[in-house]
Amino acid sequence: MTNITRLFEFPYYQLEKNDLPDALVTKYNGVWVKTSTSEYIAKANAISRALLRMGIKKNDKIAVISSSNRTEWNILDIGILQTGAQNVPIYPTISEDDYEYILNHSGSIYCFVSDAEVLRKINLIKHKVMGLLDVYCFDEIPGCKNWTELLETGKNESNQNEVEDRKSNVSTEDLATIIYTSGTTGRPKGVMLSHKNIVSNVLGSAPRIPFVEGSTRALSFLPICHIYERMILYIYQYYSVSVYFAESIDKLVDNLKEAQPTVITAVPRLLEKVYDKIYAKGAELTGIKKKLFFWAIDLGLQYKPYGENGFWYEFQLGIARKLIFSKWKEGLGGNLDLMVSGSAALQPRLARIFAAAEINVMEGYGLTETSPVIAVNDMRNRGFKVGTVGKVLENVTVKIAADGEILCKGPNVMMGYYKDPEKTAEAIIDGYFHTGDIGEIDSEGFLKITDRKKEMFKTSGGKYVAPQLLENAMKQSRFIGEVMVIGEGEKMPAAFIQPDFEFVKHWAEKKHLNIGTTNAQIVQNEEVKKRIQEEIDTCNEKFGNWEKVKKFELTPEVWSISEGHLTPTLKLKRKVIMEKYKSLYALIYGIN
Repeated sequence: MTNITRLFEFPYYQLEKNDLPDALVTKYNGVWVKTSTSEYIAKANAISRALLRMGIKKNDKIAVISSSNRTEWNILDIGILQTGAQNVPIYPTISEDDYEYILNHSGSIYCFVSDAEVLRKINLIKHKVMGLLDVYCFDEIPGCKNWTELLETGKNESNQNEVEDRKSNVSTEDLATIIYTSGTTGRPKGVMLSHKNIVSNVLGSAPRIPFVEGSTRALSFLPICHIYERMILYIYQYYSVSVYFAESIDKLVDNLKEAQPTVITAVPRLLEKVYDKIYAKGAELTGIKKKLFFWAIDLGLQYKPYGENGFWYEFQLGIARKLIFSKWKEGLGGNLDLMVSGSAALQPRLARIFAAAEINVMEGYGLTETSPVIAVNDMRNRGFKVGTVGKVLENVTVKIAADGEILCKGPNVMMGYYKDPEKTAEAIIDGYFHTGDIGEIDSEGFLKITDRKKEMFKTSGGKYVAPQLLENAMKQSRFIGEVMVIGEGEKMPAAFIQPDFEFVKHWAEKKHLNIGTTNAQIVQNEEVKKRIQEEIDTCNEKFGNWEKVKKFELTPEVWSISEGHLTPTLKLKRKVIMEKYKSLYALIYGIN
């Protein structure tokens, strides 16, 4: 059996155990097209042979930019890595300026793009990237070379021995990929991850994930350019999980019903939206159906694992699952029983309600720099605790610094930031990576994240405020879509709030209120402001006087990745938001 030490060995390991007919499945022109494990490997080898004929040398950089996850990405990934070159994935949604910066900074000599929109952005800056030799596309686009040309070039197997030679010269310590973090501030940083970094994280995380080998099916839709989804894809290969690639976030509901996965990965914002949609449908019910729906919700919000609530609770939960929660599962494809959540803090109520519905959410924690997983929950062996990110992986060491910062050491910690020894030295001290997150480990060994160190601020009264705690509490309101707490150096905390416009309109309709039709009119409406103030007042009850949000302003724009409010994993870009709403800040704090 293959002893996995390098990333390109995962598909070979899968082949030894199971030649899956549907290892990778992508939808083209309305039809799901399956690629078997053996075909996956054959095509990856053809890519490697073609790249060698194109003169690719060890440590050359090849950029890959895809708007959606797809079979081609994975074949190309293995094909590149086998030659000893590095795969540099790039977020499709970033600006042309950032494309230009990353391509130049990484020194990428080839670029593979998914579609016409990404190609358009590349063509705008191509002339400023001197080292770029050529661009290939996955989709067929006139005037652009297609990736299938490499498959054609690689059909001739006469240089396969050269591929084998290259593979044998790739060490587990070698650089595998440079991942440019989208970052909430400044220029993207290139995180250098070795084969060992990611392989150790896959093998360290695998025992925590309750997959039934060969009979689990996944739907993949989070950006594959992020290490979180990419590492999970290697885990899927390790466990012989069939992977279906969603067409887009917009088509997620359709794709869930078509693919009927047993597992998906998600980010908390997505789970919030799923729950809000379910809740909205329940609110439209009438009579006994409505009563039953909210009875089930109330029951779900009290959920505790391992039968801690006792027999009577479990008995009622059994009824709720049959009558109500089974319909939730149907709406998510019928087979979904596991969601892996990462990237940001999950509201405990969501962990409870989905677990009650027999769709367990495994919340984990990590960063790009740690490949990414540091800790993760596991329902088995009492390894799950609501409100925590689980226990630290066996092969990773975590300690909490005097100021509460989480420090991490292990084979998963990055090689460093590309071409930036100064930032590397700031981040890794005595072998420990400084995460920038504040947390604690409880008596049972569960890790809890309380805030981002960099995001905590002091008011002018000298009191510390942890904005994420306030934001997570406020986002539980149906009226609030996005929120950012502000107030560094000011006398009190305040907030910028983007209302959930869809829900606010629905509420106004039911109340027969005329709040206007445009977002700009809605945020100026006094009834809306008054109602959101009530939500803030309720939320404030949970916090100390110095933490309470005393003022807020509503924003008419919907915060999005494309407009720069959010990173591709839906985290707040605080500096950008602050810049966009300078005038609202001045209004809140009475600055002329």
